[in-house]
Amino acid sequence: MRPTRIVIALGGNALLERGTSATAENQLGRIYQTVDYIAEMSCRNNELAIVHGNGPQVGNIVLASEMAAGLVPVMPFDVCGAMSQGYIGYHIQQALRYALAQKCRNVPVVSIITQVVVDKNDPAFDNPSKPIGPFYSKEEAKAIAEEKGYVMVEDAGRGYRRVVASPMPQWIVEFSCLKELWNTTIVITAGGGGIPVIENEDGSLKGIAAVIDKDLAAARLANDIEADILMILTEVDQVAINFNKPDQHNLDHMTIKEAEKYIKEGHFAAGSMLPKIQAAVMYIKENPGKKAVITSLFKSIDALEGKTGTLITD
Repeated sequence: MRPTRIVIALGGNALLERGTSATAENQLGRIYQTVDYIAEMSCRNNELAIVHGNGPQVGNIVLASEMAAGLVPVMPFDVCGAMSQGYIGYHIQQALRYALAQKCRNVPVVSIITQVVVDKNDPAFDNPSKPIGPFYSKEEAKAIAEEKGYVMVEDAGRGYRRVVASPMPQWIVEFSCLKELWNTTIVITAGGGGIPVIENEDGSLKGIAAVIDKDLAAARLANDIEADILMILTEVDQVAINFNKPDQHNLDHMTIKEAEKYIKEGHFAAGSMLPKIQAAVMYIKENPGKKAVITSLFKSIDALEGKTGTLITD
Protein backbone atom coordinates (compact mmCIF):
# COMPACT_ATOMS: atom_id res chain seq x y z
CA MET A 1 0.00 0.00 0.00
CA ARG A 2 1.30 3.44 -0.91
CA PRO A 3 2.38 5.50 2.12
CA THR A 4 0.09 8.35 3.13
CA ARG A 5 1.59 11.75 2.35
CA ILE A 6 1.17 14.20 5.22
CA VAL A 7 2.28 17.82 5.50
CA ILE A 8 2.45 18.82 9.16
CA ALA A 9 2.19 22.47 10.25
CA LEU A 10 3.65 22.85 13.73
CA GLY A 11 2.26 25.67 15.84
CA GLY A 12 4.27 27.70 18.30
CA ASN A 13 3.27 25.54 21.27
CA ALA A 14 5.06 22.61 19.64
CA LEU A 15 8.30 24.61 19.74
CA LEU A 16 7.95 26.50 23.02
CA GLU A 17 5.77 25.83 26.02
CA ARG A 18 3.54 28.79 26.81
CA GLY A 19 4.90 30.88 29.66
CA THR A 20 8.54 29.98 29.01
CA SER A 21 11.13 32.29 27.50
CA ALA A 22 12.26 31.73 23.93
CA THR A 23 15.70 30.43 24.82
CA ALA A 24 17.46 27.76 22.79
CA GLU A 25 17.43 25.44 25.81
CA ASN A 26 13.68 25.79 26.36
CA GLN A 27 12.99 25.28 22.68
CA LEU A 28 15.09 22.14 22.39
CA GLY A 29 13.49 20.63 25.49
CA ARG A 30 10.03 21.22 24.09
CA ILE A 31 10.95 19.88 20.66
CA TYR A 32 12.18 16.62 22.17
CA GLN A 33 8.61 16.14 23.47
CA THR A 34 7.06 17.20 20.17
CA VAL A 35 8.98 14.94 17.82
CA ASP A 36 7.96 11.73 19.55
CA TYR A 37 4.51 12.16 17.98
CA ILE A 38 6.04 12.88 14.57
CA ALA A 39 8.29 9.82 14.83
CA GLU A 40 5.24 7.71 15.62
CA MET A 41 3.49 9.03 12.50
CA SER A 42 6.53 8.05 10.44
CA CYS A 43 6.40 4.53 11.88
CA ARG A 44 2.81 4.17 10.66
CA ASN A 45 3.64 4.11 6.94
CA ASN A 46 3.38 7.87 6.45
CA GLU A 47 5.65 10.13 4.39
CA LEU A 48 6.09 13.46 6.13
CA ALA A 49 7.16 17.04 5.59
CA ILE A 50 7.26 19.52 8.47
CA VAL A 51 6.50 23.24 8.31
CA HIS A 52 6.99 25.19 11.54
CA GLY A 53 6.25 28.65 12.87
CA ASN A 54 8.92 31.13 13.98
CA GLY A 55 7.11 34.14 15.47
CA PRO A 56 8.88 34.39 18.86
CA GLN A 57 12.21 33.25 17.44
CA VAL A 58 12.45 35.65 14.49
CA GLY A 59 11.22 38.47 16.69
CA ASN A 60 13.97 37.81 19.20
CA ILE A 61 16.62 37.60 16.47
CA VAL A 62 15.47 40.97 15.09
CA LEU A 63 15.46 42.46 18.59
CA ALA A 64 18.95 41.15 19.39
CA SER A 65 20.27 42.51 16.10
CA GLU A 66 18.77 45.94 16.74
CA MET A 67 20.08 46.07 20.32
CA ALA A 68 23.58 45.33 19.04
CA ALA A 69 23.43 48.16 16.51
CA GLY A 70 26.68 50.09 16.51
CA LEU A 71 28.65 47.03 17.51
CA VAL A 72 27.68 44.76 14.62
CA PRO A 73 25.63 45.39 11.44
CA VAL A 74 21.85 45.15 11.86
CA MET A 75 20.55 42.12 9.98
CA PRO A 76 17.73 42.65 7.44
CA PHE A 77 14.42 41.05 8.38
CA ASP A 78 14.61 38.36 5.68
CA VAL A 79 18.08 37.35 6.90
CA CYS A 80 16.69 37.05 10.44
CA GLY A 81 14.00 34.75 9.04
CA ALA A 82 16.67 32.58 7.42
CA MET A 83 18.55 32.44 10.72
CA SER A 84 15.41 31.27 12.52
CA GLN A 85 14.87 28.54 9.92
CA GLY A 86 18.40 27.34 10.51
CA TYR A 87 18.34 27.00 14.26
CA ILE A 88 14.78 25.72 14.59
CA GLY A 89 15.43 23.21 11.81
CA TYR A 90 18.65 22.14 13.53
CA HIS A 91 16.78 21.45 16.77
CA ILE A 92 14.01 19.48 15.02
CA GLN A 93 16.57 17.47 13.03
CA GLN A 94 18.54 16.59 16.13
CA ALA A 95 15.55 15.61 18.26
CA LEU A 96 13.63 13.78 15.52
CA ARG A 97 16.68 11.77 14.47
CA TYR A 98 16.99 10.54 18.07
CA ALA A 99 13.26 9.80 18.39
CA LEU A 100 13.30 7.77 15.17
CA ALA A 101 16.36 5.82 16.30
CA GLN A 102 14.59 4.96 19.55
CA LYS A 103 11.81 3.42 17.46
CA CYS A 104 14.30 1.62 15.17
CA ARG A 105 13.16 3.76 12.26
CA ASN A 106 16.03 4.61 9.91
CA VAL A 107 14.72 7.65 8.04
CA PRO A 108 16.96 10.66 7.31
CA VAL A 109 15.84 14.11 8.48
CA VAL A 110 17.00 17.31 6.78
CA SER A 111 16.15 21.01 6.82
CA ILE A 112 15.96 23.13 3.70
CA ILE A 113 16.48 26.89 3.93
CA THR A 114 13.36 27.76 1.95
CA GLN A 115 12.40 30.88 0.02
CA VAL A 116 8.75 31.55 -0.84
CA VAL A 117 7.79 34.05 -3.51
CA VAL A 118 5.15 36.65 -2.64
CA ASP A 119 3.51 39.41 -4.66
CA LYS A 120 5.13 42.78 -3.93
CA ASN A 121 1.68 44.35 -4.46
CA ASP A 122 -0.04 42.06 -1.96
CA PRO A 123 -2.47 44.24 0.08
CA ALA A 124 -1.06 42.66 3.25
CA PHE A 125 1.85 45.10 3.03
CA ASP A 126 -0.61 47.92 3.72
CA ASN A 127 -2.17 46.09 6.68
CA PRO A 128 0.42 44.40 8.94
CA SER A 129 -1.22 41.59 10.93
CA LYS A 130 1.34 38.87 11.81
CA PRO A 131 2.57 39.00 15.45
CA ILE A 132 6.27 38.41 16.04
CA GLY A 133 8.60 38.54 19.00
CA PRO A 134 7.94 38.92 22.74
CA PHE A 135 4.90 40.30 24.51
CA TYR A 136 4.92 43.80 26.00
CA SER A 137 2.70 45.82 28.30
CA LYS A 138 0.57 48.55 26.77
CA GLU A 139 3.00 51.21 28.00
CA GLU A 140 6.05 49.37 26.65
CA ALA A 141 4.35 48.82 23.30
CA LYS A 142 3.48 52.50 23.00
CA ALA A 143 7.07 53.52 23.68
CA ILE A 144 8.44 51.03 21.14
CA ALA A 145 5.98 52.18 18.49
CA GLU A 146 6.99 55.82 19.04
CA GLU A 147 10.71 55.07 19.04
CA LYS A 148 10.95 52.59 16.15
CA GLY A 149 7.78 53.15 14.14
CA TYR A 150 6.64 49.56 14.61
CA VAL A 151 2.98 48.62 14.47
CA MET A 152 2.08 47.16 17.90
CA VAL A 153 -1.23 45.42 18.61
CA GLU A 154 -2.87 43.54 21.46
CA ASP A 155 -2.58 39.77 20.92
CA ALA A 156 -5.35 37.53 22.28
CA GLY A 157 -5.32 39.03 25.77
CA ARG A 158 -1.69 38.09 26.37
CA GLY A 159 -0.10 41.51 25.85
CA TYR A 160 1.11 43.62 22.94
CA ARG A 161 3.36 42.46 20.11
CA ARG A 162 4.87 43.86 16.96
CA VAL A 163 3.01 42.95 13.78
CA VAL A 164 4.41 42.77 10.25
CA ALA A 165 2.92 42.12 6.83
CA SER A 166 1.76 38.58 6.10
CA PRO A 167 1.44 38.18 2.31
CA MET A 168 0.05 35.11 0.59
CA PRO A 169 2.58 32.49 -0.55
CA GLN A 170 2.75 32.20 -4.35
CA TRP A 171 5.30 29.42 -4.92
CA ILE A 172 8.12 27.64 -3.13
CA VAL A 173 11.49 28.28 -4.74
CA GLU A 174 13.17 25.09 -3.46
CA PHE A 175 10.22 22.82 -4.25
CA SER A 176 12.14 20.72 -6.78
CA CYS A 177 14.69 19.83 -4.08
CA LEU A 178 11.93 18.83 -1.69
CA LYS A 179 10.27 16.72 -4.36
CA GLU A 180 13.52 14.81 -4.97
CA LEU A 181 13.90 14.06 -1.27
CA TRP A 182 10.28 13.27 -0.51
CA ASN A 183 10.23 9.46 -0.82
CA THR A 184 13.33 8.89 1.30
CA THR A 185 13.60 11.74 3.77
CA ILE A 186 11.59 13.67 6.35
CA VAL A 187 12.05 17.26 5.21
CA ILE A 188 11.72 20.35 7.39
CA THR A 189 10.86 23.09 4.95
CA ALA A 190 9.24 26.54 4.60
CA GLY A 191 10.09 27.26 8.23
CA GLY A 192 8.23 30.29 9.52
CA GLY A 193 6.20 30.16 6.32
CA GLY A 194 9.37 30.49 4.25
CA ILE A 195 11.68 33.44 3.70
CA PRO A 196 9.49 35.93 1.81
CA VAL A 197 11.06 37.06 -1.45
CA ILE A 198 9.82 38.96 -4.47
CA GLU A 199 10.78 38.08 -8.02
CA ASN A 200 12.41 40.84 -10.06
CA GLU A 201 11.84 41.30 -13.78
CA ASP A 202 15.19 39.64 -14.56
CA GLY A 203 14.20 36.56 -12.55
CA SER A 204 16.39 37.36 -9.54
CA LEU A 205 14.94 37.17 -6.04
CA LYS A 206 14.99 39.80 -3.30
CA GLY A 207 14.11 39.31 0.37
CA ILE A 208 11.38 41.50 1.85
CA ALA A 209 10.33 42.34 5.42
CA ALA A 210 7.33 40.14 6.13
CA VAL A 211 6.28 36.84 7.72
CA ILE A 212 4.27 34.39 5.63
CA ASP A 213 1.73 32.49 7.70
CA LYS A 214 3.13 28.99 8.18
CA ASP A 215 -0.30 27.35 7.84
CA LEU A 216 -0.85 28.94 4.43
CA ALA A 217 2.67 27.94 3.38
CA ALA A 218 1.95 24.39 4.52
CA ALA A 219 -1.24 24.39 2.44
CA ARG A 220 0.75 25.60 -0.58
CA LEU A 221 3.26 22.81 -0.04
CA ALA A 222 0.55 20.18 0.50
CA ASN A 223 -1.08 21.19 -2.76
CA ASP A 224 2.15 21.19 -4.76
CA ILE A 225 3.38 17.84 -3.42
CA GLU A 226 -0.11 16.29 -3.82
CA ALA A 227 -0.31 15.34 -0.15
CA ASP A 228 -3.17 13.21 1.13
CA ILE A 229 -3.54 15.09 4.41
CA LEU A 230 -2.77 18.60 5.62
CA MET A 231 -2.40 18.35 9.41
CA ILE A 232 -2.37 21.62 11.32
CA LEU A 233 -1.26 21.23 14.94
CA THR A 234 -2.23 23.91 17.42
CA GLU A 235 -3.12 24.35 21.11
CA VAL A 236 -6.67 22.99 21.06
CA ASP A 237 -7.96 19.49 20.32
CA GLN A 238 -10.77 20.75 18.08
CA VAL A 239 -11.90 23.89 16.30
CA ALA A 240 -14.80 25.62 18.06
CA ILE A 241 -17.41 28.21 17.21
CA ASN A 242 -18.35 30.72 19.90
CA PHE A 243 -14.92 30.03 21.37
CA ASN A 244 -14.55 30.80 25.10
CA LYS A 245 -18.25 31.67 25.35
CA PRO A 246 -20.96 29.83 27.34
CA ASP A 247 -22.32 28.34 24.11
CA GLN A 248 -18.94 27.18 22.76
CA HIS A 249 -19.41 24.26 20.38
CA ASN A 250 -16.53 22.03 19.31
CA LEU A 251 -16.60 20.75 15.73
CA ASP A 252 -15.79 17.20 14.67
CA HIS A 253 -16.20 18.02 10.99
CA MET A 254 -16.63 20.97 8.67
CA THR A 255 -17.26 21.22 4.97
CA ILE A 256 -15.70 24.07 3.00
CA LYS A 257 -19.11 25.72 2.80
CA GLU A 258 -19.55 25.55 6.57
CA ALA A 259 -16.03 26.82 7.21
CA GLU A 260 -16.56 29.83 4.94
CA LYS A 261 -19.87 30.55 6.69
CA TYR A 262 -18.17 30.50 10.11
CA ILE A 263 -15.40 32.77 8.80
CA LYS A 264 -17.97 35.34 7.63
CA GLU A 265 -19.68 35.16 11.01
CA GLY A 266 -16.41 36.06 12.71
CA HIS A 267 -15.91 32.88 14.74
CA PHE A 268 -12.16 32.64 14.15
CA ALA A 269 -9.62 35.16 15.42
CA ALA A 270 -7.15 36.74 13.00
CA GLY A 271 -3.58 35.64 13.73
CA SER A 272 -4.90 32.61 15.61
CA MET A 273 -7.48 30.12 14.29
CA LEU A 274 -8.48 32.10 11.19
CA PRO A 275 -5.36 31.39 9.07
CA LYS A 276 -5.61 27.69 9.99
CA ILE A 277 -9.16 27.52 8.66
CA GLN A 278 -8.20 29.55 5.60
CA ALA A 279 -5.28 27.21 4.92
CA ALA A 280 -7.49 24.13 5.23
CA VAL A 281 -10.09 25.65 2.90
CA MET A 282 -7.44 26.66 0.36
CA TYR A 283 -5.96 23.17 0.32
CA ILE A 284 -9.28 21.31 0.04
CA LYS A 285 -10.58 23.61 -2.69
CA GLU A 286 -7.54 22.79 -4.81
CA ASN A 287 -7.61 19.10 -3.86
CA PRO A 288 -11.19 17.77 -3.76
CA GLY A 289 -11.42 14.42 -2.02
CA LYS A 290 -8.40 15.11 0.22
CA LYS A 291 -8.69 16.16 3.85
CA ALA A 292 -7.31 18.61 6.35
CA VAL A 293 -7.17 18.01 10.09
CA ILE A 294 -6.81 20.59 12.85
CA THR A 295 -5.97 19.34 16.34
CA SER A 296 -3.43 19.56 19.14
CA LEU A 297 0.01 18.00 18.97
CA PHE A 298 -0.84 15.67 21.83
CA LYS A 299 -3.93 14.34 20.01
CA SER A 300 -2.29 14.08 16.59
CA ILE A 301 -2.14 10.27 16.49
CA ASP A 302 -5.75 9.98 17.65
CA ALA A 303 -6.77 12.55 15.03
CA LEU A 304 -5.17 10.52 12.25
CA GLU A 305 -7.29 7.60 13.44
CA GLY A 306 -10.44 9.74 13.36
CA LYS A 307 -10.92 9.74 17.13
CA THR A 308 -10.64 13.49 17.68
CA GLY A 309 -9.66 16.73 15.95
CA THR A 310 -11.65 18.71 13.40
CA LEU A 311 -11.80 17.23 9.90
CA ILE A 312 -12.29 19.61 6.96
CA THR A 313 -13.45 18.17 3.65
CA ASP A 314 -15.17 19.34 0.49
